[in-house]
Amino acid sequence: MPEAPATGAQRIAGAFAGSGKRAALMPYLMGGYPTLAGSRAVAAAYAAGGADLVELGVPFSDPLADGPVIHAAGTEALRAGATVDAVLDVGAELGERLPVVVMCYANIVLARGADAFARALAERGLSGLIVPDLPFEEAPATLAACDAAGVALVPLVAPTTPDERLRAIGERARGFLYTVSVAGTTGERAGGDFGPLVARAKASTDVPVAVGFGIGTPQRGAEAADAGADGVIVGSRLVRAAGAGEDVEALVRSFADALTR
Repeated sequence: MPEAPATGAQRIAGAFAGSGKRAALMPYLMGGYPTLAGSRAVAAAYAAGGADLVELGVPFSDPLADGPVIHAAGTEALRAGATVDAVLDVGAELGERLPVVVMCYANIVLARGADAFARALAERGLSGLIVPDLPFEEAPATLAACDAAGVALVPLVAPTTPDERLRAIGERARGFLYTVSVAGTTGERAGGDFGPLVARAKASTDVPVAVGFGIGTPQRGAEAADAGADGVIVGSRLVRAAGAGEDVEALVRSFADALTR
């Protein structure tokens, strides 16, 4: 009998384990930005530059977790006509090369129903789902739908998450634990010690811990790896580069190199 295809969680685990870096590199891609074709080109640059996984953002009208750079990119993508299905199709193409974890807001999931949305991801070969405004207490139905479809529902924790809640979230995490490094929205920031937060996160879960929000330079990515992070998520800096026409592949490679040294 042929082997069953790998689940999303298995693909994600393989990417962390096989990165060859001190921490796996996960760039964030705003689907449809600056255009759908442009986001495909950015996705290809991520893969060529040394990304191990990609977080694919679905543009939304009220992105409460996003700072000004990613918010503006999502607004532009919507203005250019990006749709949920079109963005997921971008992810499907990239998913043939790397595990893709979709980031979208709860209204997008609920509009279709958790079961149908999870199946839509699985049918496209997408590995995971992040829903930043889905509270822990309201997540079981979406978690069950994702589990049934073989899609990893990745939860988020923050510096302000109490220990007991952190343990509960970590025990239920699939794929990896998205560890938000700062209180607030996405964006590039300087300074700050990743160590205590990473240590708390790793003590709460058996899945890899990936640090995001505020990592805007290769040096900051290296500092997260030095603190013990299993993965580093880079968003606003790369979205800004894509909008400005910078060499995205070279920029991604600079983060990959910093995580390799």
